[in-house]
Amino acid sequence: MRPPSAARPINSPRSDLDDALNTRLSILCAEGWDIWDRFSSGVRQHSFHPFVAADYDAVLEALLPHRGPGLRFLEWGSASGVITIMADLLGFEAFGIELDTDLVRTARALAIKSGSKARFAAGSFLPSGYSWRPSGGDGRTGTLGHGASGYLQLEHPLDEFDVIFAFPWPGEEPMMLDLMRCFGRSDARLLLNTVTEGIQTYQGGRLIAPPDATESASTTML
Repeated sequence: MRPPSAARPINSPRSDLDDALNTRLSILCAEGWDIWDRFSSGVRQHSFHPFVAADYDAVLEALLPHRGPGLRFLEWGSASGVITIMADLLGFEAFGIELDTDLVRTARALAIKSGSKARFAAGSFLPSGYSWRPSGGDGRTGTLGHGASGYLQLEHPLDEFDVIFAFPWPGEEPMMLDLMRCFGRSDARLLLNTVTEGIQTYQGGRLIAPPDATESASTTML
């Protein structure tokens, strides 16, 4: 569930992470790009699919300030699982929901290969009973597709997550903000990876500045 990405970034070691973690993250991102190459040539060149790989360096940069003991992370549209696994390696209790069952199998295999405890559910990230009713009257949900809600598989409703990440196609952001308003916690943080503005952080429906990564380092679980 991703818009077209920019040129592929180079995963660089972070001075605020230890060498072992930097190595695991680098290997994970390399694996992710290999999966994307195969997916792009094997699937997307033949028919439309909403999955496009994210800028993993940018996502890592965005996640670091939000780490803390016991925090629970959810990715909407987790695709190959790279970002959800990244969150797990950073210390979150990490979960992903993805509608494409083949990608869910890919994500679970990558988690095992990466030594990650990240969990993935096959289904929709829209909770049961949710209906998008914008003021303009067009309640279509874009590229999200239809399927059974994935929260039952995860055994956690949306309001039990502290940090939620999504990479929406243009125009889907208002629906995601409404979804958080209806089912998320007011203190939870929603990170939306937009095409024009990069990764923006919302809390209680409002755009906020994320905490400084150096300030949050002392509370990390690493």
